[in-house]
Amino acid sequence: MKNKKITKIISDIAGIALIAAFIFALIALLASVVSAHENNNNLIENKSYGWYSVPSKNGERPTFDINLDELKNYGAYAIGDANANGNDSGKVIYLTFDFGYENGNVKKCLDALNRHGVKGAFFILENVVKTNPELMKEIVETGHTAANHTLKHKNMCNIKDFAQYKKELEGLEKLFEETTGYKLSEYYRPPKGEFTKQNLEYNHKLGYKTIFWSLAYMDWDEKKQPDPGESIKKIIDRTHDGAVVLLHPTSATNAAIMDALIKEWKGMGYRFGTLDELTGRGK
Repeated sequence: MKNKKITKIISDIAGIALIAAFIFALIALLASVVSAHENNNNLIENKSYGWYSVPSKNGERPTFDINLDELKNYGAYAIGDANANGNDSGKVIYLTFDFGYENGNVKKCLDALNRHGVKGAFFILENVVKTNPELMKEIVETGHTAANHTLKHKNMCNIKDFAQYKKELEGLEKLFEETTGYKLSEYYRPPKGEFTKQNLEYNHKLGYKTIFWSLAYMDWDEKKQPDPGESIKKIIDRTHDGAVVLLHPTSATNAAIMDALIKEWKGMGYRFGTLDELTGRGK
């Protein structure tokens, strides 16, 4: 009888220990999930990021893996505040273009913007400044923003030395001013959206605002241009208040649909903001 009691006590203790072990394991799992979530949202030292936003529809704003408030600590932006200027000023989008070369389509896109009185921001490289100086002047003289996309479109995550990093941005500034007589705007977009926390710190130190995006689609491959009708539908479906739209002006599809897109956006009640407005510069 005594042995049975001892056996029962041991069994009860083992059961309690098993439950306790399960509870501790559950707590550890929850802690790791919370930690992983925080790491996904807060920038980690020495980690390379590829910018991405999860597309949305029906006017809803997309979701991001990065904490947007933390980005603003470094003067970096990906989306505007909804109804930032009150309901009277209407919904707003910001048009940005990554411009690596001219194949005739960039001029078509620019002409469409000018016909409708819409201003955009063109992130340029050394190559286009050297080969298309008159187009560079036209961008500035028609009221658009010419911005920095680096000299050579390198992966800037690989440049750790500040002097070398600075050379990529300031080298383009100097070339642009010498070629056009105008100053390059201090807005920067990392090639392919690749960046590190150190990159953001360097940009901020150099006086640059880093501009990501909240709406983009697969328009960059010249050999695989998307259908114009489907592209308009996709872009319109993903449009949201405060959208920073990334388009490649080298795209034949974008050149073909730019007029129609602008009309669609205006018909939906959108106006077109500038990067100065997005970032609060000049206030």
